[in-house]
Amino acid sequence: MYERIGRSASLITALLGIASCSTTRVNSDEHASHDSLPSSSVSTAATTAIPADAEGALARLSSSPRHGEWIMIKSEADSLRAWIVYPERKTKAPVIVVVHEIFGVSDWIRGVADQLAADGYIAIAPDFLTMKNIPAGPDSVRARAISTGIRALDTDFVQRQISMAARYGTSLPAAEPRYGVVGFCWGGSASFQHAVHSSSLGASVVYYGSSPPSASLVSVKAPVLGLYGGNDARVNSTIPAADSAIRTLGKIYTHHIYEGAGHGFLRQQSGQSGANLAAAQKAWPMTLAMVQTSPGCIA
Repeated sequence: MYERIGRSASLITALLGIASCSTTRVNSDEHASHDSLPSSSVSTAATTAIPADAEGALARLSSSPRHGEWIMIKSEADSLRAWIVYPERKTKAPVIVVVHEIFGVSDWIRGVADQLAADGYIAIAPDFLTMKNIPAGPDSVRARAISTGIRALDTDFVQRQISMAARYGTSLPAAEPRYGVVGFCWGGSASFQHAVHSSSLGASVVYYGSSPPSASLVSVKAPVLGLYGGNDARVNSTIPAADSAIRTLGKIYTHHIYEGAGHGFLRQQSGQSGANLAAAQKAWPMTLAMVQTSPGCIA
């Protein structure tokens, strides 16, 4: 099985620096070796709190001490509903835009946002179907209409809305002027695409999402972290071309394939005879390591 980690978190820290609000390019020869994450990062996996799975998300949300609410963001062209969760901290927080799966802003996605807030971030999950007349009701009732609506979305529209959520989040008095993006499945693909689209992005974390066309990667400035299940050949077949293109361009694409885990392992932690949970426990600390060390700012 193809398995590789492209950059270490400690090297990303050295290259980028936490305090900077500028974009840094990396020379192509710095990608000559593909190291694993330092043992200090991996060893925290068993003790780092991770998001609840789909079955436990609503209960976790119900007991959360953090403030989460629905907001409406308006611009001249669009209106965007989003779920936002605030961390409990004294200092200003960086912003993470959470890009949902094809199931929309479900209880599980809201739970992921809550966990990011627990980890110290202002987390904002935009609802890309805000203006699409999706019927109200439980996630299970709305599922087909949501997935159909998401498949019909235009890529440029999605990227505008991610940027819209980022601008709103970073404009808050409690926020730092920098943001990252984390996405899952369909949202993972959109998150990778956002690294192509945005020059002000700090970092992109891609959970089991397909890579963009190689020719488009020339505009990537932010580091990208890809986290994939080993039993996900459809998505994983897009990794080698992206890896080759990004290495040639002298940019950062860290990626890891978790053997035995399936597609959607963070949502379905009980699946694949324990491999999904093991993958989730390793992937979440890597997610935090990436967003903690990668700067970005809204122009």
